[in-house]
Amino acid sequence: MEVAKENVVSNPSKELDAGALFVLKSRGSWLHCGYHLTTSIVAPVILSLPFAFGLLGWVGGVICMSLAGLVTFYAYNLLSLVLEHHAKLGQRQLRFRDMARDILGPGWGKYFVGPLQFFICFGAVIACTLLGGQSLKFIYLLSNPNGKMKLYEFIAIFGVVVLGLAQMPSFHSLRHINLVSLLLCLAFSACAAAGSIYIGHSNDAPTKDYTVTGSKKNQIFGTFNAISIISTTFGSGIIPEIQATIAHPVQGKMFKGLCVCYSVITVTYFSVGISGYWAFGNQAKGTILSNFMGVDKPLLPTWFLLMTNVFTLLQVSAVTVIYLQPTNEVFENKFADPKMNQFSTRNVVPRLIFRSLSVIVATTIAAMLPFFGDIMALFGAFGCIPLDFILPMIFYNVTFKPSKRGFAFWVNTLIAVASMVLVGMGAVASVRQIILDAKTYRLFANM
Repeated sequence: MEVAKENVVSNPSKELDAGALFVLKSRGSWLHCGYHLTTSIVAPVILSLPFAFGLLGWVGGVICMSLAGLVTFYAYNLLSLVLEHHAKLGQRQLRFRDMARDILGPGWGKYFVGPLQFFICFGAVIACTLLGGQSLKFIYLLSNPNGKMKLYEFIAIFGVVVLGLAQMPSFHSLRHINLVSLLLCLAFSACAAAGSIYIGHSNDAPTKDYTVTGSKKNQIFGTFNAISIISTTFGSGIIPEIQATIAHPVQGKMFKGLCVCYSVITVTYFSVGISGYWAFGNQAKGTILSNFMGVDKPLLPTWFLLMTNVFTLLQVSAVTVIYLQPTNEVFENKFADPKMNQFSTRNVVPRLIFRSLSVIVATTIAAMLPFFGDIMALFGAFGCIPLDFILPMIFYNVTFKPSKRGFAFWVNTLIAVASMVLVGMGAVASVRQIILDAKTYRLFANM
């Protein structure tokens, strides 16, 4: 089998399981890697950056976002170096849990990193499905302000779209979708920035107030919440799986892919965050699109709001599918036969069944719990930060054993310790927000 031969060449130390063989095909270029990275990181959640700025102020917002970008770029490069090191030794690691197993021990991969990544990625699928339904409802109400359709109906419609996209056979097969996703990132970010600048200069512009409001206690919790929001927007959680899609040899390719990704991040994050906060100040809402609707009437033309939401809807579809890949890989590993052709009836039938079931479950949870964003913030504190800020530092220090007198060891240790503190602070702030919002929670609520 051609695919098997290609992957075995890049993994000479062992025979691959079905999940690695079929879902994580090692055929891509560094450019494809850049597309995947961009889709996994740059998502409509960046439209919440002006809100985070409102909790931190100008100086705090710019510094926090810059630090998060620098630290994650550094962390992802460390992960890449560790992966390349093991590939040179003939032990190419294709999954996060493989790294934890080989570097920290079997228990770490099986009982901590594997389950943590699975639940974070599946949680992201649920959150994206909810966001897709909300975008559809927004588009519907723009064209039919008195419409009677409920949010859960739009979530179900979006789920049907994802159900079809989920059948894409491998991570590598998403490369063209993720190229379009990259362009859509630039498109909806440009719309968000242009809309903010237009409103900021219009007669309907709100009064600009850049002070951090609230009591001292609320300001402290707001700071923790904002740091968690910004950290999560830079999170990926699937860096090893993305590097696994690169064709052998892998050396240097991930760095080029990261450069593509962070070029997009620099343009989109700063344009959206700064323009949105400049236009609305501390009145910036959870998503800047809510500010565009104004109090009594929309502050932008209907066609512009419609275009922005269509771009957002299409891009979040790609994000949903990319975060389905770890789930697909687990199911493929359990139920597919690596000795048979990927498209044989023996492998296609279980693939169709279990991928469809995972989408149906995610769609049902999104419809039942439209407040899932609050819960996901808690998961993000416990999941995204350990996977993207802490483990890369530990993996590097354990693998390369830099001198304890050296700069690298102490920088990595400082980032890991600071991130652990951030996990605790983010968890406390997220739990507090859940408690505050609990009175509005209702199953299948039409939010």
